[in-house]
Amino acid sequence: MQLKFYGVRGSIPTPGPDTVKYGGNTVCVSLQSQNNTHIILDSGTGIRILGDELIRDTRDIYILLSHNHWDHIQGFPFFVPAYMPNRTIAIVPGVTDCQAPDAILRQMDGSYFPVQYDDLPSAVRVLPQQSDKWHYHDIYIERMAMNHPGGGSAYRLTVDGVKIVYAIDNELYPPNDPVTSFDEWVEFVDGVDYLIHDGQFIPSDYPLKMGWGHSQIKDALALAVQGKVKNLVIISHDPARTDKDLDQIALDIGQKGFDFNTIIAHEGLVIK
Repeated sequence: MQLKFYGVRGSIPTPGPDTVKYGGNTVCVSLQSQNNTHIILDSGTGIRILGDELIRDTRDIYILLSHNHWDHIQGFPFFVPAYMPNRTIAIVPGVTDCQAPDAILRQMDGSYFPVQYDDLPSAVRVLPQQSDKWHYHDIYIERMAMNHPGGGSAYRLTVDGVKIVYAIDNELYPPNDPVTSFDEWVEFVDGVDYLIHDGQFIPSDYPLKMGWGHSQIKDALALAVQGKVKNLVIISHDPARTDKDLDQIALDIGQKGFDFNTIIAHEGLVIK
């Protein structure tokens, strides 16, 4: 099993000299199994780089979306395989409050983007899943509702004996009643090998941004402790968070002596 991170930034792309180390592309993660099954998690601007790598890859493409906010779909119009004949792309949308499973395609309607999705030469299908549990080849997928404005889905993936939870744009302690409680999250992540979780905020951010649908890093750490996870990967970095800031966060976490390994996600990160 291999994970590769092509975009780790939350909310909006942040190019510039202060984000070179961790990257400024919005979220996109690739998962590949030992049997060569490939899943793409979200379609932020990082998917453009992944698309360039897939030009000569003839496998079907399977995209799991967490939700339809811009930073999770905005890379798809620049995804080269979508413009290639004889390519098959299946898109599984997250479960959102507003039923718009094809939002990722409707952003290409001629008003927002010059190429309309009906003109794409590839075979693109949107495949909403009615069940919260299903298989894609040798990968077992489970789904959980995120605490995020407009809704969305987190995923638990079991592949090659490894368990991964991808819970991005998730507020563990929202100001109103949560869709999924902290205790339910503890059960969902119980014993996983890798918890990839939102860590956009620090305490100084939170008074202003409470209810925006993102977690404080300290709450993601608490979830990892109670869920007895083996590795925590913090993702969805705040647009204002610089490389220096993230280095300091990594240093501070390392000094706390947690029983699990913590990784501050960066573009190009590969986990085997």
